[in-house]
Amino acid sequence: MTWVVGLTGGIGSGKSAAAAMFAELGAAVVDTDLIAHELTAAGGAAMPQIVAQFGDAVVTAGGALDRAAMRRLAFAQPQARARLEAILHPMIRSEAQRRCREARAPYVVLVVPLLVESGAYRDTLSRIAVVDVDEPTQIARVMARSGLTQAEVRAIMATQASRAQRLAAADDVIDNRGDPASLRKAVATLHSRYLAAAAACRAAQPHGG
Repeated sequence: MTWVVGLTGGIGSGKSAAAAMFAELGAAVVDTDLIAHELTAAGGAAMPQIVAQFGDAVVTAGGALDRAAMRRLAFAQPQARARLEAILHPMIRSEAQRRCREARAPYVVLVVPLLVESGAYRDTLSRIAVVDVDEPTQIARVMARSGLTQAEVRAIMATQASRAQRLAAADDVIDNRGDPASLRKAVATLHSRYLAAAAACRAAQPHGG
């Protein structure tokens, strides 16, 4: 059995930075956002269903999902988001599980931005780690990197679980209100714990796993 940590956090919390640090330390990282981008790239496995469902208006000239057009449609028609998710989520989950199974590392970090909201992955996880920052920091970071307005960032946050909901679901909390060095130290501490826990899990399995 693969020992898997679910890593999540709100937009702008620093999930990607934390995941990269886990990878540097030797964990395998499976990122569901990356899988989603692969599925919706030109020639991606999800594109035929997306075109059948929404038409060419949400497709770029190159054949990939036009994310801006899809975002506008989803905000205008909430049911459009549900229809897109009905196509993508099962495909993302299936591919994520395959990559977790095939990972050759002491343990896997499965990055799922909407882990708390979906509830879909919990039965496969050994731990849930939440990258946590306060909401003003989230908003400032997203505005700085994306050019979105505060209202636009808040609209995205409104579609996500609250900070309190994420913390309630967490087995481990990674405080990312400080600098990168502080984040690296927090990740290294958890990495040591996860190595030990994964090793203990393997040792408990028949024939050592």
